[in-house]
Amino acid sequence: MKSKVFSSIFCLLSALVFGQSTLRGKVVIAEEPEKRIPVQIYDRSSGFLKQIFSNEAFSLTRDADPLTLFFIADGYPAVETTVNSSTSLPLLITIGEEIETLSEVVLSARKKEVFALKRMRDYEKTAIFAGKKNEVVLVEQSMANLATNNARQIFNQVPGLNIYQNDDAGLQLHIGGRGLDPNRTSNFNTRQNGYDISADVLGYPESYYTPPAEALEEIQIIRGAASLQYGTQFGGLVNFKLKEPLTYKTLAGTTRNTVGSNGLFTHFTRLEGRVGKWRYATYFNAKKGEGFRPNSGYESQNLFGQLIYDFSPNTLASVEITYLDYLAQQAGGLTDQMFAENPFQSNRQRNWFGLYWLLYNAKFEHSFSENTNFSFSFFGLNAQRNAVGFRSNRVSQIDPNQERDLIKGDFNNYGFETRLLHKYALGKTNAVFLVGGKYYRARNTSEQGPGSNLGDADFRFYTNDFPTYSQQSSYLYPNENMALFMEHIFYINDQLSVTPGVRFEHIATATDGSYLRINTDAAGNVILNEREYAAEKRNRSFSLLGLGLSYKPFPALESYANFSQNYRSVTFTDISIINPAYTINPNISDEKGYSMDIGFRGQFKKTVSFDTNFFFLAYQNRIGFIQKAYRDGSVKSERGNIGDAEIYGIESLLDINVAKGLGWDANVYIFNVFLNYSQIESAYTASGEASVVGKEVEFVPQSNLKTGVKLGYKNVLMSLQYTGVSSQFTDSSNAVEGNISGVIGQIPAYSLLDLSFSTSFKSFKIEAGVNNLTNEHYFTRRATGYPGPGIIPSPNRNIFTTLQYRF
Repeated sequence: MKSKVFSSIFCLLSALVFGQSTLRGKVVIAEEPEKRIPVQIYDRSSGFLKQIFSNEAFSLTRDADPLTLFFIADGYPAVETTVNSSTSLPLLITIGEEIETLSEVVLSARKKEVFALKRMRDYEKTAIFAGKKNEVVLVEQSMANLATNNARQIFNQVPGLNIYQNDDAGLQLHIGGRGLDPNRTSNFNTRQNGYDISADVLGYPESYYTPPAEALEEIQIIRGAASLQYGTQFGGLVNFKLKEPLTYKTLAGTTRNTVGSNGLFTHFTRLEGRVGKWRYATYFNAKKGEGFRPNSGYESQNLFGQLIYDFSPNTLASVEITYLDYLAQQAGGLTDQMFAENPFQSNRQRNWFGLYWLLYNAKFEHSFSENTNFSFSFFGLNAQRNAVGFRSNRVSQIDPNQERDLIKGDFNNYGFETRLLHKYALGKTNAVFLVGGKYYRARNTSEQGPGSNLGDADFRFYTNDFPTYSQQSSYLYPNENMALFMEHIFYINDQLSVTPGVRFEHIATATDGSYLRINTDAAGNVILNEREYAAEKRNRSFSLLGLGLSYKPFPALESYANFSQNYRSVTFTDISIINPAYTINPNISDEKGYSMDIGFRGQFKKTVSFDTNFFFLAYQNRIGFIQKAYRDGSVKSERGNIGDAEIYGIESLLDINVAKGLGWDANVYIFNVFLNYSQIESAYTASGEASVVGKEVEFVPQSNLKTGVKLGYKNVLMSLQYTGVSSQFTDSSNAVEGNISGVIGQIPAYSLLDLSFSTSFKSFKIEAGVNNLTNEHYFTRRATGYPGPGIIPSPNRNIFTTLQYRF
């Protein structure tokens, strides 16, 4: 299989391409040509491009012909102009007489997109995307249930994603793809506005915090060669880009309130504006509900603040702070038999999960010239996650109301990333060079021990009350990472570009702690009570290589290909957390591999948008679960390196603007149909366990389908979405029947329907919908730890209604 893939890739690599040209001009105010005010430039197809000042020269990269641009200055009428290859340069844009406010027509026109998904440009600011598999979810164009971060609706046009759906509030995001475990999106590098937000990028890359969808402008997903700029991970990048502050008002705001099934209530308020050279944005988001199972209530608060100072059109500095806390009761996991009897039952009343998350970021951006951009970002996290409850390996066991298991994690990390992008002429073509570096340091702790024997959300240890509790440990994890990355776009001609890259990585992870070893006799008497100490250091230095190619024979079509090496270091949950549902192989080691894509994408006359690609992903030392037989006759799951695996398949998206094809007025009618389908195959090719070779890889549904229709007449919109996902395995033995812990077994196929409506009038908007319209009983997750262990059911039919007001 490998030889066939490589030959296909390199045959295409020898014949692929792309190119761009530069558009230059100047904007002046008609009545006061010497006046210097901010002007925003928008592209009709891709939206906001950049902010400049009047009476100063500007330049843009033109990658479409023709190109329709809007020039918008606060308090002035917008100017629209179309540029093509025959347009004389430089442009002179004249903005007319001043008016009080921008018209509602102009404001809506500059935000309205034909499709709900777009692609990244070859390069933007200080990042390169040429030749990479990428999707950009335009959140405001989505008719998803934004109040509850409904992932299968928000990401409905991103091919190949596997999504855990186990709560009805969207407290956490669980997405994976191409055989990657979706648990807390831990196989992607997750960022907000370009900086890391996970617990520990190296030792614990799980994302407990997810920005509210109501605050997002777009979600950028970059796969394939993404490792070169954003880390070593197999999944790539997920970047949540928050809405930028409005600049034409001193104070503007949006407030949204949502009510729904199971006592759901959410509130979201955002304030934003500009005062002189200062821009600001802040929002508050609160959620509470009873949950769709007993013992599953929750409450959360999320506060965000952003302050930006524009020194000049070329220089800005910004500061952001994000705070989140939430408390959720956890109904526990189920066995297969329990799920068949009643999928919404719960036999856990004393399990709780609490979270405190504080993110901060300071950023400086400067353009030395129209060809050279620089950015420096300092970021950090202070956070804590607490989980307490009864976690028996036999999940059907009734809680004996004794002491509970308490796990506390403290995360303290910081880092900085700096980037420089330079565009220059190389012969008769342009070239783009990116160099960057990252430093990251973490000092995290994890403690496990006896909690109280009561039922409240008490996250204190009770070691003195229960000194012989066997699951006791305390660890310190000092981690450090230094990286240097470089990429370069070589434009061979106006159609072909080649983008090689390299990332030099140094990773130092350490474990310093202890655990309690307690043995008892048959009568339960303690015969051994010793504390074992463990200290380990792992240092790795290596380089990752990548290559991307892009060929654009004409603006409506691009063919692309890329190759990238990948690496995943062992996390501290892989080696030190005591879990009654499984054991850990003491020889567990890092994962390595590579990934590649080859595909075609484009957009034809704003009627059809498409992206189809073949991918191949190779693992070495893949970490997962295997069934181990012990001398006493018991069988238990063991987490360790299973072996080498290959995953490959086709991912495709087709979005048709039927209204445009029929010649209907786009300002009156909306009629879009989309089809998102992936077909994936997988197999273990080598393993120390003979029974594993040839088995399918975990978390790989062979078929994954999302399709739907969006209809609209004036301000009334309706959307219907179908989701169908085939069955998937959760361990390397491909077990179908679950075990006593519910951790191992198949996740059956499921299909769902979601229905959404919205209508708006002046400053008001009403949204409503029904999720899981046919009330399917299904599950997408078998949890190995909290909130399980065991099967975690997915929500039944639920409804919501949202009222929005903008001022």
